[in-house]
Amino acid sequence: MPGTGQTYFIAGAGISGLTLALGLAKFGAAVVVLERQAVISEFGAGLQISPNARRVLDQLGLDAAVTARSLEPAGIDIYPFGRSEPLVTLALGQAMRERFGAPYGVMHRADLVDALYKATRRFANIDILFGVRSWDVVSHAHGVTVSIDEANGQTRTSRGRAFVGADGVHSQTRRTQLDGPAADDGRRIAWRTLLPFASVAGQLALDRVSVLFAPHFHMVCYPLPHRRQVNIALFVKAGPATEKRPPPLLKSAAQSPRIAAILTAAADGWTPWPLFTVSAPQWYQGNIGLIGDAAHAMVPFQAQGAAMGIEDAAVLAPLLVVQPDARTAFASYQQLRQRRVTRVARTSASNGRIFHLPWPLSMARDQVIAAQGSQGHLQRLAWLYGYNAPAQAALNPPVKPSAQAPRSTR
Repeated sequence: MPGTGQTYFIAGAGISGLTLALGLAKFGAAVVVLERQAVISEFGAGLQISPNARRVLDQLGLDAAVTARSLEPAGIDIYPFGRSEPLVTLALGQAMRERFGAPYGVMHRADLVDALYKATRRFANIDILFGVRSWDVVSHAHGVTVSIDEANGQTRTSRGRAFVGADGVHSQTRRTQLDGPAADDGRRIAWRTLLPFASVAGQLALDRVSVLFAPHFHMVCYPLPHRRQVNIALFVKAGPATEKRPPPLLKSAAQSPRIAAILTAAADGWTPWPLFTVSAPQWYQGNIGLIGDAAHAMVPFQAQGAAMGIEDAAVLAPLLVVQPDARTAFASYQQLRQRRVTRVARTSASNGRIFHLPWPLSMARDQVIAAQGSQGHLQRLAWLYGYNAPAQAALNPPVKPSAQAPRSTR
């Protein structure tokens, strides 16, 4: 295989970057991961791992590690505004396993990153450099040359087959190496907090996800038994940058005792997370490419941001190793992934609008949800959850790269 034994550089030791590192290392490739932070860290709280992503993690040998730190919820309780009982409980649990061959789980982001990191430590061919001050990369006919300013102030220059930016929504790789767009500020914000089980006892089921609708905002809650905490994410239109807690419009939550109780329990313990998106038309230039949020950050209203990065890694790793050169691999990867990712992003954006509908439009939304019942989403989202990312790279022939000259941007 052309890429076996050759070196690949990855910018970013997050979920996408570490998944790609594992995928490449399993093929025998050497991997160098560049991370600006001094230690493994992950901003945020919870994430949902749907079957399309879990299938990838299981194939990388992470089944036991993910199972130990995650919850496989029995369902998703949907609460229209002010309703005391769920309108419907969408089936997860065994229904997901039977339909899609893998579980649907929820866990803390940091726990997943830690599991991925520990898995990389079992590979002598993965080197993670922490505290990297800066880097520069030049793409040329035979690969890339990467200059790295390390934490100790020394500079090293190395050559490799390809460079992959897994460096997030504000990706340096996208903006400087590919002349790509800056992230879009959609004027939405997620307020996040973690609450102890006892503080929400009687308000939320601790074996299920809860989604609470309200006019102009919604809340997603799910238990993290490994931590004895419940992850709370509250999504609203962005307010002034000086806000330290969800905006005054949430005083309307007084009409929903459940939402009011959660807000009271959280008090001032919220952390704001601005929701930026990325729409990059080109995911590679020469032997430099992008995965995850660096290429296609999306709003989280289908809970698929991390899953798309995991899928990206599963598709890209075998292509980089098998294809005759990195440009061809990136071209095939872009063709295989862009259409699907665009569909997921549009679905997520549409959900955001639907979730926040005011009365009386919300009544029509609730009627549709009720009519679909507890199993309707299994059919409606089969295209999403049934996707087998590793198989995609194997089933498709290589794509000819677009005409572009290898370049440096420094």
